[in-house]
Amino acid sequence: MNTSQVIIEYLAAAGIRHIFGYPGDPSVEFLEAARQQEMSFVLGSREGTAGLMAQAYGQLTGRPGVCLSTLGPGATNLVNAVANSYLDRAPMLAISGQIESRREPYFTHQVVDHNRLFSAISKWTATVQPCTVATVMRKALRVACAERPGPVHLTTAADVVGAEATDSAIQLPPMKALSSPQLFSTGGVENDPVKRLKAARRPLILAGVSAVWSGSRDALVRLSETIGCPVVVAAMAKGVMPEDHPLYAGTLDMACNGFIWDFMKRADLLLAVGFDGVELIKPWPLTVPTVHIDTVPNCDQIYQADTEIVGDIPAILDALSANLAAACGTLERWSHRELAAHRARLSELYYQGRVVGHLNPTDVVDAVRGLMPADTIVSTDVGSHKLLVGQGWTTYQPRTLLTSNGLSSMGYSLPAAIAAKIVHPDKPVVCFTGDGGLAMVQGELRVAASLKIAPIVVVFCDNSLNRIALKQTARHYPNWGTSIEATDISLLARAMGCDGVNVDSREALERALSGPRADDRPLVIGAKIDPAQYAAQF
Repeated sequence: MNTSQVIIEYLAAAGIRHIFGYPGDPSVEFLEAARQQEMSFVLGSREGTAGLMAQAYGQLTGRPGVCLSTLGPGATNLVNAVANSYLDRAPMLAISGQIESRREPYFTHQVVDHNRLFSAISKWTATVQPCTVATVMRKALRVACAERPGPVHLTTAADVVGAEATDSAIQLPPMKALSSPQLFSTGGVENDPVKRLKAARRPLILAGVSAVWSGSRDALVRLSETIGCPVVVAAMAKGVMPEDHPLYAGTLDMACNGFIWDFMKRADLLLAVGFDGVELIKPWPLTVPTVHIDTVPNCDQIYQADTEIVGDIPAILDALSANLAAACGTLERWSHRELAAHRARLSELYYQGRVVGHLNPTDVVDAVRGLMPADTIVSTDVGSHKLLVGQGWTTYQPRTLLTSNGLSSMGYSLPAAIAAKIVHPDKPVVCFTGDGGLAMVQGELRVAASLKIAPIVVVFCDNSLNRIALKQTARHYPNWGTSIEATDISLLARAMGCDGVNVDSREALERALSGPRADDRPLVIGAKIDPAQYAAQF
């Protein structure tokens, strides 16, 4: 086999059948190897958006999403997607072509040092050689999936991709380690987590993205029911606690964030379950005693935890449930009445600022949620609408709401929706985006149409970079440099081979959603909203 064939064989062995990218001269042998293996190659409109598709693929499947770029501007265009994957903790294998290795040390045209460029935003960077390709691929796949997951960047030179590989054995490494719990405590016996939970009267669980990666949904529900405590989730963990469950208490750092933090301050013990500090938007304000439960130690120290339990998260949660089952049933903790009142007040605050007779942002979220099945996969872009979707979109299963909350890169949502429809062709997929975010990636509408997939794309149109405009207003500055010229979304959609409609009322939006839709191209809905609700919310 040549070097490219070895790489492709490793991807196939890992169950990866899709590659997202924008190729160049050094990619020819790689593309041919992928074609021979009957891989699917998704040609994005640019490297950055192809990389965001690969990130979403990783978030959806748990396998590394693979993205491909050429050298020079291709590699630099890929940087944002790799950084996004790095901070969103999504496994990725980013592969960039390079000039021939004999010229790389001295030639300058289109040559940048990939290892230096990507090392700050990757878990590992390496240059592939025919004599190391199999070993490099084993390490790349293992590192990308190891806790915490993230991107690995590989460089493949033009004279390497077609060269005969002398390191070619296909031996896939274990993609997940077996781990047993380890307990670390600064306080001795009195910090035993079982004893602390038995003594706590108002324990609370905060669940994060690692709880999703580790498949903790059922164990988390069991523990919360065993000890009778509410669960708050981070945005990237939505669905790990079903949001129709009476113990679900809201989403952190989205709309109504002050109310959620005030609620958490009422706890006397916090269990941070798979919570990653990168999921925070605001600084950590709590002084509540905290137990850290995760696959990795609490090295970030963004929050303090005097007890850490490190290992397989579902096993840890079930072990706690088994040890607490007898004791906790007799204790008076959070009452159902109190939690129901909390959820009612959260809902009341969520709708604050609605303007009667106008299309409000929450109307858009409610209309789509009301007409779409429970298992709909939703992606949301970055902006004011994300904070409302993050709190208001009712989520029942993990990996059904895709969002970027680490790097929080605008333009994420449409590529993510395309990847979701590729991975789950039989499930409905909705993309929420703003007019600013769509403008960054609107070429991907043509890509979606060419793939003959049919996500619904809902565009919050307010002709503004609203998050920045609100901050200008708060400082009594005029909105300057934050206005966006209006775009006819329906016309844009048709130009991209999609169906399109503009709406300015909830009734019109519901008609667009409930009417007949093509199954081979996206429906793009330009929802002209009144942004006044954003001002009341944020």
